[in-house]
Order: sequence, then C-alpha cells, then structure tokens
Amino acid sequence: MEALPCQGCKGLCCGPVPITEREWKRIKKKIKTMPSKKRLQLEKQTRFFGTCMFYDLENDLCGIYAVRPEICRKFGYHKDMPCFRKPELATKERLESREKPIGILSIDFTWNQLK
Repeated sequence: MEALPCQGCKGLCCGPVPITEREWKRIKKKIKTMPSKKRLQLEKQTRFFGTCMFYDLENDLCGIYAVRPEICRKFGYHKDMPCFRKPELATKERLESREKPIGILSIDFTWNQLK
C-alpha cells in the first residue's frame, strides 16, 4: 500500500478523531509509558479546534502512531475519507467500524483525563 504524503500537512486531516473504548485504553497505556518531556511537549502545543491532541505540530507527525485509532489507520484509503493531496489512493469501500465510538479526541477526551 502506497504511503500518504503527510509531511507538510500540519495535521489538517487529523480531526475530529472518534475513538472506541478499546482505543482509549490503549492510548492511556501509551501515554503512561511516554517520557514526561515528550508528553509535556505534546500537551503544550496549540492546535486548531478539533485537531487531534496527539498530533505533534512541531515534528509534523502523530505523537501516538503505534496506538493511533482505527480511523487514523484507514484515513486516505477509503472512498469516504480521501486525502486531499492524493485522493487516488482512496480505493477501498466505505469505512465500517465494528465498535461504537465513545467520544472525540480533543473534544470529549482531553489531557485532563490523562492526569
């Protein structure tokens, strides 16, 4: 599968990010093991409203890439979620999730829930 051209996008497509209960548990576990300097660096960044709280604007990448939600893994490859820079990669049918979302990162879930 061809990679998306994410460098330079500054997280414009990273939100809103709905998450499931299982994803939230994995994210919380990851944050607990994250070096405090890295966590604080992510937490203090100012983002556009709705942009994922884990998007690292300074380094132009996902701060929790290994445990990113399913929607982030599927973005750009499904017809209902094309990448504006490379829409031809969106060849898979509509994304169907097995689990219901419990909320949206940066809106329903913030850094306060991780303290």
